[in-house]
Amino acid sequence: MFSKSKINEPGPKAAETPATPAPASGTVVGGATDYRPAAPKAKPPASILSSDLHIKGNLKTTGDIQIEGQVDGDIRAHLLTIGEGAIVKGELVADDVVINGRIIGRVRGLKVRLTSTARVEGDIIHKTIAIESGAHFEGSVQRQEDPLSTTGAQKTLPKPTMPTDSNG
Repeated sequence: MFSKSKINEPGPKAAETPATPAPASGTVVGGATDYRPAAPKAKPPASILSSDLHIKGNLKTTGDIQIEGQVDGDIRAHLLTIGEGAIVKGELVADDVVINGRIIGRVRGLKVRLTSTARVEGDIIHKTIAIESGAHFEGSVQRQEDPLSTTGAQKTLPKPTMPTDSNG
């Protein structure tokens, strides 16, 4: 007597079912008008600590940070930029480190760059380094394949061996 109509059923209609999965390029398949590809997330801008800011404590981020003020503590970031008027007393650890200001402490980075206005008092452990003419640097420079690892300095030194006594 009555037959069930497929007009109001949820799901794709037989004519709209694609034979292959929809491509990721954002093309419209089967007349669908609301298909949008997943947009890649935009990289957030660098966090900036202004010149009138004085922080006592450690900073840690997976993003980018630009220091213009004073920090008494360690800083860990992806891209770390130290502004010309900035002063940091602590250890810097980042994939990329650009120093325009003053650092008192160790610097660890895959790529470390000291500009002509940089003043660094401490050791630099790096994979690649660039020091511009005019930069002031007091300390040692050491190249490592993985300067971000905290055990890097220990890996390069052989372990001392103790003589063994065969008497027990």
